[in-house]
Amino acid sequence: MSYQRRTKDQLAARVAQDIHEGHVVNLGIGMPTLVANHIPVEKEVLLHSENGLLGMGPAPRPGEEDFDLINAGKQPVTILPGGSYFHHTDSFAMMRGGHLDICVLGAFQVSATGDLANWHTGEKDAIPAVGGAMDLAVGAKQTWVMMDLLTKQGESKVVQACTYPLTGIACVKRIYSDLCTLECTPQGLRLIDTVEGLSRTELEKLIGLPLH
Repeated sequence: MSYQRRTKDQLAARVAQDIHEGHVVNLGIGMPTLVANHIPVEKEVLLHSENGLLGMGPAPRPGEEDFDLINAGKQPVTILPGGSYFHHTDSFAMMRGGHLDICVLGAFQVSATGDLANWHTGEKDAIPAVGGAMDLAVGAKQTWVMMDLLTKQGESKVVQACTYPLTGIACVKRIYSDLCTLECTPQGLRLIDTVEGLSRTELEKLIGLPLH
């Protein structure tokens, strides 16, 4: 197989490409935070963080961090002109009230029909970390997942049915991964794109599911 995986930054740029002017977007903890660095300055997008920020910009340059200004993952961020910060409860009211166009979350598993498992692996020694994921998954108009397609053991994180505890049912609309972009539908997975050199047949073998 002669294909190259997307780097984390390339994957973040691929997600940013599909965010349109005027969208209000929550970026979850982990890889999704990188998306902020790839939204063009001329594109007006309001980035939201569940700890009470609206109007986030890209990561600050080294030496210019303000550790009183952080995202939900406790990383220093910048805030754009017109941005604001507010109480945690107001932030969750935005999430639960349907005011977010998109949320971008990480995941342990996503089913072909869009079930999401991203807060606990079910292992006895694992530390559960639901945070605001449940509120985001059902509150945003669209939930996108950004993740590596395969585990370190080479197993697909995209599955027929999730075996980990669920965060939300049929909530994920798109999966952005290091190898492909997929859409979750009631009929199963629809292929949007793959990295260069990776065929549909090869991808179906990696995932173990048919693609429409």
